[in-house]
Amino acid sequence: MPEVAQRVKNLPPYLFARIERLIEQKKAAGVDVISLGIGDPDRPTPEHIVAEAGRQLYNPAHHQYPSSVGMAAFRKAVADWYARRFGVVLDPGSEVVSLIGSKEGIAHIAWCYVNPGDTVLVPDPGYPVYAGGTILAGGEPYLMPLLPENGFLPRLEDIPTEVARRAKLMFLNYPNNPTAAVAERDFFATVVAFAREFDIIVCHDAAYTEIAYDGYRPPSFLEVPGAKEVGIEFGSVSKPYNMTGWRCGWAAGKADVVEVLGRLKSNIDSGVFQVVQCAAIAGLSGPQDCLAEVNALYKKRRDIAVAALREMGWVLNPPRATFYLWLPVPRGYTAESFAEHLIEGAGVVVTPGTGYGKYGAGYFRISLTLPTERLQEAFGRMKQLLGRVTF
Repeated sequence: MPEVAQRVKNLPPYLFARIERLIEQKKAAGVDVISLGIGDPDRPTPEHIVAEAGRQLYNPAHHQYPSSVGMAAFRKAVADWYARRFGVVLDPGSEVVSLIGSKEGIAHIAWCYVNPGDTVLVPDPGYPVYAGGTILAGGEPYLMPLLPENGFLPRLEDIPTEVARRAKLMFLNYPNNPTAAVAERDFFATVVAFAREFDIIVCHDAAYTEIAYDGYRPPSFLEVPGAKEVGIEFGSVSKPYNMTGWRCGWAAGKADVVEVLGRLKSNIDSGVFQVVQCAAIAGLSGPQDCLAEVNALYKKRRDIAVAALREMGWVLNPPRATFYLWLPVPRGYTAESFAEHLIEGAGVVVTPGTGYGKYGAGYFRISLTLPTERLQEAFGRMKQLLGRVTF
């Protein structure tokens, strides 16, 4: 059998393999396993979005190949949404491109600019696709530590000048997965200045800007003066409109970067099914009551989780955005051993922080995307197993 390509060999090992085996063993033994590990909204896609998809499904114009860059109507809906939500003006013809979910574009942007040996600035802990896409393009991730003492923001001043000069891209993600940290406009302004100084393309993953609480409204990177001159932002209907399975997103911002990404995609895929794009338009352009409802639900779950974890000994502030909690493991455990202990002893699944990079060691992530009563059951089991933890 032919040897696996080096680019695939270079990918980091899959750290969840042992945990997935434990989950399967528990399920096979009849254990009721509760997963707090997957960031996949549990609520259905809003009815008005599904209804629009149903109507459009019978339009034969949508049964042929779509455009790789996206329907003009979809790109206009994205531009109009940016204008309403952030006050950002985008040209839908040149500054927006559709994606088969933002993950696809995040993986492919490195293919557009990274040659073997090139450097890409990657947050750690972070969404694994930032490093994975870099590695598949032959690049070398340079890790930017996200540490609690820095509010889980990278310290750009700590990046060596010689590294910054070699870097082609910088990935950022706020509100952040997995830490739930947020970034404000002044931080993004610093990023714009840094990118200008070192001629770096900023790639901001904004998948969670619409999942926020207590009156907080996360900013867009593109709000900052000069941002469109140095980078792009990835967006998606997946999280705000419970559409993870529909696979529809976009990249917006610097026109020549958008064009290059669209050019690459025209050689790889045939675009997003137009019915899905019509559904996304209905989400972006239609009533936003569904967003307020889902945020209220996540806030309720967040408050339940925070109260339960505090009762067990964790000291934490309620996150202002995302549906994640990022927590230190108790004394005596590693991220992996703690996750295994919860599965073995309570039938509860959490995500070990090392799945998001080496600076995730000593942490675990909880997702709030499961029914509230199941969330309460999970914390009840954890309390019974752990009692009160120490650090």
